Amino acid sequence: MPLKKIWVKKVDTFEAANRFDAHYYLSMGSKKRLETMQVLREMYFKMKGGEKDESGKGLRRVVKIVQ
Repeated sequence: MPLKKIWVKKVDTFEAANRFDAHYYLSMGSKKRLETMQVLREMYFKMKGGEKDESGKGLRRVVKIVQ
C-alpha cells in the first residue's frame, strides 16, 4: 500500500486557521468537496457505531420548524 502524503499548516490564531480552511475548501471543486464530506460522514458513523444504513450514500435531509 503506497504511503499517503500529509501536510500541516501552522498558524498563530484561530481566525487565521478559519481563513485558511475556508480558502482551502473553496479552492476545491464542488464534486471534491462533496466527496470529502461523504468520507467524513462515513468515518463519523463508523466511529459512533451507528447503523449500517446510516453511512450509506446520499445526504440526510432534516427540517426544523422554528416559531
